[in-house]
Amino acid sequence: MGAVSGQGTTYNLPNYTGELFQVSPSETPFLSAIGGLNGASTCDSTEFEWQTADLRSTSANNVQVEGSDAPTAVARTRSNVTNVTEIHQAQINISYSKLAARGLKSGSNNEESNPIRDELAFQINQELAAMAIDLEKSFLSGVYQKPANNATARQTRGVLTAITTNVFANGGTPRAITKAIVDNSLSAMFTAGAMLDQATTVFMVGAAQKIALSNLYAAAPLNQPTQTRNVGGVAVDTIVTDFGVFGVMLNRWMPAGQIGIVNLGVCEPVFLDVPGKGNLFVEPLAKTGASEKYQLYGEVGLKYGPEVYHGLIKDLS
Repeated sequence: MGAVSGQGTTYNLPNYTGELFQVSPSETPFLSAIGGLNGASTCDSTEFEWQTADLRSTSANNVQVEGSDAPTAVARTRSNVTNVTEIHQAQINISYSKLAARGLKSGSNNEESNPIRDELAFQINQELAAMAIDLEKSFLSGVYQKPANNATARQTRGVLTAITTNVFANGGTPRAITKAIVDNSLSAMFTAGAMLDQATTVFMVGAAQKIALSNLYAAAPLNQPTQTRNVGGVAVDTIVTDFGVFGVMLNRWMPAGQIGIVNLGVCEPVFLDVPGKGNLFVEPLAKTGASEKYQLYGEVGLKYGPEVYHGLIKDLS
């Protein structure tokens, strides 16, 4: 297996027979849980925004004496948060010969049929799956870039890189996850104003931290019956903490040594809606020779709500 750069032909895209297995992982749990490629919001600009508002300082016995005039008027300003859409674009180019030669086989079982009867559809689906993984990675760890001109591409800010308030690091020194780390992180998030909604907040983990959390919360006195539930249509396990029961979402694309505490309820993809074409679309390109050319195109960014709703535990072994 390997990549083909340029036009696909009977020479560089050989046919084989027998059942076809996909060997590359293609799951995108974060993207799927927040709406996927179809359940997204749209915008009409390359930059989009949402707002946050806070309350004034409060105190006990904030009172007035009898007969007082109305106190000085008060009001609260609002703040905006912005992100940008990034362009995802690919081309598929298959020669007429390759489209037609479904019976040309390069393997050893030449008496059997080739299961791929539409090479163009197969290649488009493969690229769409890869593009979805690109989006998953951008939505997790994308580094924000809003260029001043078209010499540089726009890059959307991912949810992990958006977090500034609730970052719990150890100065670059790796440490094993403990109940104290989990409790202190959730306590700090609660104090900072995170909602910690049990229905939508998940611990997003890679393989090593999934095992570490499972081992930690399976040990006495933290052991609880294993629970599962769906968050945004994605099956997750749960852990019982002092601040509630939260989902644990396994995500192979999470950075190693990190646990994201992500409120999925305030996250969603935002697509730039191209008039007459939609969000993420496939369209034929101009005919220039004996091949079929199509491009896949979409512009999308991540809306992640207030960054204080999320947390990031770093420097884990």
